[in-house]
Amino acid sequence: MPRKTSAPLPAVRRALGSLGANLRLARQRRRLTAAMVAERSGMSRPTLRAVERGDDGVTLGSLANVLHALGLAGDLGLVGRDDELGRKLQDAALGPPRPRASPRRGP
Repeated sequence: MPRKTSAPLPAVRRALGSLGANLRLARQRRRLTAAMVAERSGMSRPTLRAVERGDDGVTLGSLANVLHALGLAGDLGLVGRDDELGRKLQDAALGPPRPRASPRRGP
């Protein structure tokens, strides 16, 4: 029995829609048909159509395969790379440097 997941938040749904639209534009700019990209990605045309629509049921592997077929696989490595908020939180948790204890000397 498949696990049920919660519906994506509206912002996530919009982001997936934008991602799908961007992938479709990238395919069209390269003058590749949906059938060609689907075959190169190892999926059916309906699955590619779901990717390009930003369907939330599409797997990350499917997205990665489409990126690879379009020559954009390197873009996947950019996700989360520049985490400004995370770095600020990390810096705030570190605080100012503590003074180091002087080394102990033998008796």
